[in-house]
Amino acid sequence: MTKDRIDRRFAALAAEDRAAFVAYIMAGDPDAATALEIMRGLPAAGADIIELGFPFSDPMAEGPTIQRASQRALAGKMTTKGVLATVRAFREGDEDTPVILMGYLNPLVNYGFEAFARDAAEAGADGLIVVDCPPEEADPLVDALDAANLSLIRLATPTTDDARLPVVVKRTSGFVYYVSVAGVTGVLEADADAVAPAVARVRAASGLPVAVGFGIKTPDRAAAVARVADAAVVGSALIDELESNLSSNKNVTSAVLSKAEELANAVRFARSNKA
Repeated sequence: MTKDRIDRRFAALAAEDRAAFVAYIMAGDPDAATALEIMRGLPAAGADIIELGFPFSDPMAEGPTIQRASQRALAGKMTTKGVLATVRAFREGDEDTPVILMGYLNPLVNYGFEAFARDAAEAGADGLIVVDCPPEEADPLVDALDAANLSLIRLATPTTDDARLPVVVKRTSGFVYYVSVAGVTGVLEADADAVAPAVARVRAASGLPVAVGFGIKTPDRAAAVARVADAAVVGSALIDELESNLSSNKNVTSAVLSKAEELANAVRFARSNKA
């Protein structure tokens, strides 16, 4: 099924005239069992798409929150195969929610592109975001993903000009991820007024839905982005919630899912002004 799940989800949401709420969590954070429990609860909390991070020791695009999540996952011995095992376990109870793996190129090179694409598709993943894979170097990876019917989802940024944009969106499928701020995750906040023209430009160049992330931490901000984009991506706010409850020995899963539900409702009703 793979990338077809992404296309069907965006088509269904477009028919409802609402944006997707995309929830990001890190596989293995704070441990493998809890991360899986959170992942399994996200669709009921309102997540339309799940981004599952695979931990890496040098996550250059991430702010301190997701850096710490990656460190906790690595300390708990989470591996790339363990990430795929998490997806496989999730699919035992959910055949509908698209799952996008998000991470960095080095683990994929070590795994082997063809082997990774095969195993990721078998596990039930739908697409892949590789933060540090430039388009000029991406063809071997895209070839492997295409053979497994997996999407490579590229990043466009505020510095992606009109000359660069066609290169960025070439061979992209599923959706395009627009990075709303010039910086790392979880630090600056997205400005919907500034994002709107960029989303329109990326959508026109790619012919694909555009998800906006890297600067959405509150329900109000999520709703504002949902009015101008096809999806709002939230990661650091969920991991902040996990981290604060972990340090105080509270129920991490329920806290994260409650935060996800709050953000999901803001996105769901943004265009009907019910939020």
